[in-house]
Amino acid sequence: MPGISSDVISHKLSIFTAHKPVRQKRRSYDAERYEAMRAEVDKLKAIGFIREATYLVWLANSVMVRKARGGWRMCQDYTDLNKACPKDSFPLPRIDQLVDAAAGHELLSFMDAYSGYNQIFMDPADREHTAFITDRGLYCYNVMPFGLKNAGGNLPTARQPDFC
Repeated sequence: MPGISSDVISHKLSIFTAHKPVRQKRRSYDAERYEAMRAEVDKLKAIGFIREATYLVWLANSVMVRKARGGWRMCQDYTDLNKACPKDSFPLPRIDQLVDAAAGHELLSFMDAYSGYNQIFMDPADREHTAFITDRGLYCYNVMPFGLKNAGGNLPTARQPDFC
């Protein structure tokens, strides 16, 4: 949502203070997966979804998952971060629920039609909690990534791991 301040809408993480931060060690992949990961990181950097990060407390692995139609999907393994966050009793709705609820209405916003919840900013204080590691360095999300416990999702969960 270009032009909307993160003061108006942003996703905040509620991390239990009793949980110690977890820094996952980088996984090794073959050359094909590294190339797909580099391409995805370049694309996400170019559109401003991610930025380079330093001095991280939480660190997740990037996991490459084969798409059904070929190619690769890059996911972040937020398993440890999700364990440290309480379950939201009213999570964001799925896109299909939003479309169904719009039936019969005169107007419909297509905010979620492209890149789903990536259009909602992460709270600036929580951005570095979404950090992930690649062979090129450390990055964190400026926008809400898929894979967080309370972020919902656009894609059917049957086709992707729990952390995608």
